[in-house]
Amino acid sequence: MATGMTRRDAIKLFGAGTLAAATGGVAAAAAADGGDAGLALPGVFAGGKYVLPKLPYAADALEPGCEARTVRIHHDKHHAGYVRGLNATLAKLDAARRAGDYGAVAPLSRALAFHAGGHLLHSLFWHSMTPKPADPPASLAKAMVASFGSVRAGQAHFAAATQAVEGSGWGVLAYEPAGDRLLVCQAEKHQDLAVWGAVPLLAADVWEHAYYLQYANRRADWVAAFMKLANWRFAADRLAAARNAARG
Repeated sequence: MATGMTRRDAIKLFGAGTLAAATGGVAAAAAADGGDAGLALPGVFAGGKYVLPKLPYAADALEPGCEARTVRIHHDKHHAGYVRGLNATLAKLDAARRAGDYGAVAPLSRALAFHAGGHLLHSLFWHSMTPKPADPPASLAKAMVASFGSVRAGQAHFAAATQAVEGSGWGVLAYEPAGDRLLVCQAEKHQDLAVWGAVPLLAADVWEHAYYLQYANRRADWVAAFMKLANWRFAADRLAAARNAARG
């Protein structure tokens, strides 16, 4: 990354570009502008670089659904790898611009989407689970009824989409502001199959590194465990903030 790149520069690059598909561009924007804490994901960007955020709970806090060993490896190794990849890709793009050499733009653009999507979706993922799960708050429940017919149908849709991701990817509950509605999306390889402009509210990781140590090839069991840990309060707070942002 260029040493002179500010947080606002990063938002201009990602909020309107590739990351909009994976993150809605809202987490970094809220953090930079001191916006609603419902959209801000703390600790993802500091000192001109993307950084690995701290876990919002102890590594063993999600047991037995998600064991400490998996959390530590997932966060400290896999998530950290996306952060390194993102910063390295930005540095290579900066060097290419300085040299006027744009021959590597295509592969670097793919790397940018992959690593940036991985970093910010993982940052969302850690907050998408809680040691103290509860039912969706009234505001989110109302939105789920309007969008899916019922809360139960929305939860079942989310679980089914997550379980059925082809290969490695994510299940994402998102808010689509143009229609003022909720959508369930599958994001493959962090960046594919997303809906542009939609704001992710909740993300479930079904890459094998998220569950294989504990669940082996039983992805359905991991998704069921995630649903029991799902942080619906977090999703409700992001929904409220996204709606406020959409109203301008």
